[in-house]
This record gives sequence, structure tokens and C-alpha cells, in this order.
Amino acid sequence: MDRLTSIKRAIEKLYQTNPNVHISVDIPRPRLIVERTNAVITGVYRNFFQIEEYDKGHSTRHTIQYGDVLIGHVVIEELT
Repeated sequence: MDRLTSIKRAIEKLYQTNPNVHISVDIPRPRLIVERTNAVITGVYRNFFQIEEYDKGHSTRHTIQYGDVLIGHVVIEELT
């Protein structure tokens, strides 16, 4: 099993057991920066997953590719 598949399976497991995570995101294009915030994994799909973060009374949903986790643009503390 390659690393990308293992990352996908780990995120699927988090989604099924405890979707509340702490996440940091630094994706250059499109520019998206989220620093150590609480988020909820709201969906897991074939090539990406979705999170919803809560900040100052409103929520924002982001779509993230598994490759971004692999190369370090996205860090989910519960996976480390």
C-alpha cells in the first residue's frame, strides 16, 4: 500500500470514529491558510475530503486533496 492510500484510509477512519480534528493548512494556490484550528471532517470522497472550520461565529467549508496532506501543505494533528 502506498502512502497516499494509507493517508486516505486514516482520514476515512477519523471521519467514521471522531471527525473533530485540529488542522493547519498552507496551500499556495488557491491561497488558503488555516493555523491550528478546530475543524470537522464533513465528507470523504475518492480524490478529496471536506472540512468545516468555525471562526468567530461562522463556518467555512474547504475541499482538500489527499496529496496536500502527503506533501505537508495540510497537517492533521490526529494523524501524527
